[in-house]
Amino acid sequence: MSFKVVIPARYNSSRLPGKPLIEIEGIPMVIHVARKAKLSGADEVIIATDDTRIEQTALEYNFNSVLTDINHISGTDRINEVCQKINWSNNTVIVNVQGDEPLIDPLLINQIAEGMIKDRINYATAAVFFENFEDFQNPSNVKVILDKDDYAVYFSRALIPFKKNVQVNFPSDTYYQHIGIYGYTADFLNKFCALPKSDLEEIEGLEQLRAIENGIKIKIFKYQGNHSTGVDTADDLRRIKKILGAN
Repeated sequence: MSFKVVIPARYNSSRLPGKPLIEIEGIPMVIHVARKAKLSGADEVIIATDDTRIEQTALEYNFNSVLTDINHISGTDRINEVCQKINWSNNTVIVNVQGDEPLIDPLLINQIAEGMIKDRINYATAAVFFENFEDFQNPSNVKVILDKDDYAVYFSRALIPFKKNVQVNFPSDTYYQHIGIYGYTADFLNKFCALPKSDLEEIEGLEQLRAIENGIKIKIFKYQGNHSTGVDTADDLRRIKKILGAN
């Protein structure tokens, strides 16, 4: 099985400037992510960045890096530029691993890639059961509804599916939290990035809704492990440092 992992790592962050280079246990955050990605079985791990400081850090830790346009509006666009520069073949499977998830499970990355290759899927992501109502009601945690074949029906920050006049007990096999990891073939990625932003994408702030509105199917792989969200705030950073420091 052959696949690539590309980690988009933008330097500027409104809440945590220079986030990819923030050190956790003496190691830059993006390097923690790259090391986890390497354990997934990927034949190549690339850090795609807009900043020479991140590029240099990647090289210091023996990871490949590609310097990309600073004006990309999403990590997906940044990865597409990497595809074009390296000229990967159309059927190359690429897994997009966010640069702010130092606790990402290598087995999850492998699950996405293996499932795509086995079933010849060109666009996929993952989901996990919500464990409690507090996480479910948090709009930062994206919800996804699946059809009977585990393809996405809709993604939202709202409480979906909504059960009227029925108490919801957690954990439940009805309520899925979307995990922000994506897999695509190089050919699909190029075509997806050429599509204009959709109305629902703008409203919810969720790029994957562009696919839904254009009639593109998104395979959802159900992850069975314990998923930890990434680092968006100073509180997230303290939580991650505590977890990694205890290991």
